[in-house]
Amino acid sequence: MGADRKEKSHAGRGAWLLIGGSVAMLILSFASVPLYRAFCSATGFGGTTQVAKVAPAKPGERRIGVRFDANVARDLPWRFEPETPRIVVRTGETATIYYKVVNLSDQETSGVAAYNVSPDQAGAYFDKLACFCFSEQKLAPHESAEWPVVFFLDPALESDETMSRVEEITLSYSFFSSKKAKEAKPKEAASGEGAKPKT
Repeated sequence: MGADRKEKSHAGRGAWLLIGGSVAMLILSFASVPLYRAFCSATGFGGTTQVAKVAPAKPGERRIGVRFDANVARDLPWRFEPETPRIVVRTGETATIYYKVVNLSDQETSGVAAYNVSPDQAGAYFDKLACFCFSEQKLAPHESAEWPVVFFLDPALESDETMSRVEEITLSYSFFSSKKAKEAKPKEAASGEGAKPKT
């Protein structure tokens, strides 16, 4: 009789461990997307740029070229390009560049920008103070605009061995129709994926 109780006790404990492990895996699967995005944002992994509130007090020594790239999804009738395709900046120095955009259609349109830098390891040192990419952008029919990007390269990159041979960084933007992004959300919910947070 005592042996039966021990076996039931072990079986019950094993079942609870199995249930607990399953619940933990379920929670981690839902938390993985926001955790991954937070990790990329904090470390610059995958070329994710940083957001800064203030520029460094003094500039560093190194000069690095920064090239600007612009892309637009086919379903968004915009012409979008950098005013200046390339500049050279000193680390810690604040720079402002502008992107020119024109709505080529007869309707109001809106878009959201995805962005990154390459090489990927530069993302940890590319700090934006202001950017049109932080929010959705709307343009009236045939409206044109100039949108600024204010950034600096963190002087800490000078002591990073992986950045020692990097002479140029590319900042790339891709605009997508926000209407398409909004239409995709119900499909994601129906498939069980859920809406993914914006970085």
